[in-house]
Amino acid sequence: MEPLISQDDTPTSDDLEQFAKEFKLQRIKFGFSQTEVGLALGTMYGNVFSQTTICRFEALQLSFKNMCKLKPLLVKWLQDADSNKGAASGIDKLGAQERKRKKRTSIEVNVKSALENEFCKNPKPSAQEIGVLAESLGIDREVIRVWFCNRRQKEKRLSAIATETPPDEQQVGSE
Repeated sequence: MEPLISQDDTPTSDDLEQFAKEFKLQRIKFGFSQTEVGLALGTMYGNVFSQTTICRFEALQLSFKNMCKLKPLLVKWLQDADSNKGAASGIDKLGAQERKRKKRTSIEVNVKSALENEFCKNPKPSAQEIGVLAESLGIDREVIRVWFCNRRQKEKRLSAIATETPPDEQQVGSE
């Protein structure tokens, strides 16, 4: 991809806006996330940028000065990505994959109700009890362990909210 203007000239706001749109389209076309671009910039040019910075660049939410500083690096990155036909170097992809989160676990309604019942009986099951529960429900032990941790935190939040209710809103006994 050809840069819209030479890198020596200071771009105008319109130039930056046009480049940001084009950059985002190309990045998506090549199959890169904003995080992967930030990491690739670090690997290739020594400046690692966060996903937030790349996002703000694309949304034109950085200062004009910072947009001007970041644009030449992104132009270079686009040229490299284009010459590789969107294929990332192994280092860039590996670095990005290490930081990816595990996919969110969804728990079926019947399993969730079974977990709720167990929580009512015992909010802090032992590792052995979690293992037995995991086997009976056919779910990974770690998923159940995390579910119980999260459920205890929810209980804590709910009890904190209940104690913060102002006295005039609490139910008063009949006189």
